[in-house]
Amino acid sequence: MIEVYGIPNCDTVKKARVWLTDNNIEFTFQDFKKITVETATIQNWIDAFGLDVVINKRGTTWRKLSDDEKALCESADTVIPLILSNLSMVKRPILVQDGKAVLIGFKAEDWAKYFQ
Repeated sequence: MIEVYGIPNCDTVKKARVWLTDNNIEFTFQDFKKITVETATIQNWIDAFGLDVVINKRGTTWRKLSDDEKALCESADTVIPLILSNLSMVKRPILVQDGKAVLIGFKAEDWAKYFQ
Protein backbone atom coordinates (compact mmCIF):
# COMPACT_ATOMS: atom_id res chain seq x y z
CA MET A 1 0.00 0.00 0.00
CA ILE A 2 1.39 3.38 -1.05
CA GLU A 3 0.32 6.66 0.50
CA VAL A 4 1.37 10.13 -0.57
CA TYR A 5 1.11 12.87 2.05
CA GLY A 6 0.91 16.50 1.07
CA ILE A 7 -1.22 19.44 0.03
CA PRO A 8 -3.13 19.14 -3.27
CA ASN A 9 -2.28 22.62 -4.57
CA CYS A 10 1.48 22.21 -3.96
CA ASP A 11 3.26 22.08 -7.34
CA THR A 12 5.73 19.43 -6.14
CA VAL A 13 2.93 17.23 -4.84
CA LYS A 14 1.08 17.65 -8.15
CA LYS A 15 4.18 16.51 -10.06
CA ALA A 16 4.57 13.47 -7.82
CA ARG A 17 0.94 12.46 -8.19
CA VAL A 18 1.11 12.81 -11.98
CA TRP A 19 4.34 10.79 -12.05
CA LEU A 20 2.77 7.98 -10.03
CA THR A 21 -0.32 7.95 -12.25
CA ASP A 22 1.75 8.03 -15.46
CA ASN A 23 3.78 5.08 -14.16
CA ASN A 24 0.66 3.08 -13.23
CA ILE A 25 1.49 3.05 -9.54
CA GLU A 26 -1.60 2.90 -7.35
CA PHE A 27 -1.58 5.18 -4.33
CA THR A 28 -3.80 6.89 -1.82
CA PHE A 29 -3.43 10.64 -1.38
CA GLN A 30 -3.43 11.91 2.21
CA ASP A 31 -4.32 15.61 2.21
CA PHE A 32 -2.75 17.44 5.16
CA LYS A 33 -5.74 19.78 5.17
CA LYS A 34 -8.25 16.94 5.60
CA ILE A 35 -6.60 14.29 7.76
CA THR A 36 -5.39 14.00 11.31
CA VAL A 37 -1.73 13.01 11.50
CA GLU A 38 -0.63 11.10 14.58
CA THR A 39 2.48 11.85 16.65
CA ALA A 40 3.87 8.42 15.73
CA THR A 41 3.58 9.27 12.03
CA ILE A 42 5.59 12.47 12.44
CA GLN A 43 8.17 10.56 14.49
CA ASN A 44 8.36 7.95 11.70
CA TRP A 45 9.14 10.72 9.19
CA ILE A 46 11.80 12.25 11.44
CA ASP A 47 13.37 8.83 12.05
CA ALA A 48 13.42 8.10 8.31
CA PHE A 49 14.72 11.42 6.98
CA GLY A 50 16.02 13.47 9.89
CA LEU A 51 14.54 16.57 11.43
CA ASP A 52 16.40 18.97 9.12
CA VAL A 53 14.90 17.29 6.05
CA VAL A 54 11.34 16.97 7.36
CA ILE A 55 11.03 20.66 8.20
CA ASN A 56 10.72 22.81 5.09
CA LYS A 57 12.72 25.89 6.00
CA ARG A 58 12.16 27.38 2.54
CA GLY A 59 8.38 27.65 2.80
CA THR A 60 6.08 30.44 3.88
CA THR A 61 4.98 28.56 7.00
CA TRP A 62 8.57 28.53 8.27
CA ARG A 63 8.99 32.24 7.58
CA LYS A 64 5.82 33.00 9.54
CA LEU A 65 7.01 31.17 12.68
CA SER A 66 8.21 33.25 15.60
CA ASP A 67 11.82 32.93 16.77
CA ASP A 68 10.57 30.99 19.80
CA GLU A 69 8.72 28.54 17.53
CA LYS A 70 11.77 28.15 15.29
CA ALA A 71 13.81 27.33 18.40
CA LEU A 72 11.44 24.42 19.09
CA CYS A 73 12.59 22.90 15.78
CA GLU A 74 15.98 21.93 17.21
CA SER A 75 14.63 18.76 18.84
CA ALA A 76 12.12 16.12 17.80
CA ASP A 77 10.69 16.18 21.33
CA THR A 78 9.70 19.83 21.08
CA VAL A 79 8.96 20.13 17.37
CA ILE A 80 6.32 17.41 17.00
CA PRO A 81 3.50 19.41 18.66
CA LEU A 82 4.44 22.39 16.48
CA ILE A 83 4.37 20.23 13.33
CA LEU A 84 1.01 18.76 14.31
CA SER A 85 -0.46 22.26 14.47
CA ASN A 86 1.37 23.42 11.29
CA LEU A 87 1.54 20.45 8.90
CA SER A 88 2.34 22.76 6.03
CA MET A 89 5.82 23.23 7.53
CA VAL A 90 6.63 19.64 6.47
CA LYS A 91 8.55 19.10 3.23
CA ARG A 92 6.28 17.49 0.67
CA PRO A 93 5.36 15.07 -0.65
CA ILE A 94 6.13 12.20 1.66
CA LEU A 95 5.76 8.75 0.16
CA VAL A 96 4.94 5.98 2.60
CA GLN A 97 4.91 2.34 1.59
CA ASP A 98 3.46 -0.28 3.92
CA GLY A 99 3.62 2.14 6.83
CA LYS A 100 7.27 3.09 6.30
CA ALA A 101 8.30 6.55 5.07
CA VAL A 102 10.57 5.96 2.06
CA LEU A 103 10.78 9.19 0.03
CA ILE A 104 10.43 12.90 0.77
CA GLY A 105 10.24 15.65 -1.79
CA PHE A 106 9.98 14.81 -5.47
CA LYS A 107 12.70 14.16 -7.97
CA ALA A 108 11.53 11.93 -10.82
CA GLU A 109 14.89 10.13 -11.06
CA ASP A 110 14.84 9.26 -7.33
CA TRP A 111 11.29 7.99 -7.51
CA ALA A 112 12.03 5.98 -10.66
CA LYS A 113 15.03 4.40 -8.95
CA TYR A 114 12.95 3.51 -5.90
CA PHE A 115 10.23 1.85 -7.99
CA GLN A 116 12.59 -0.17 -10.25
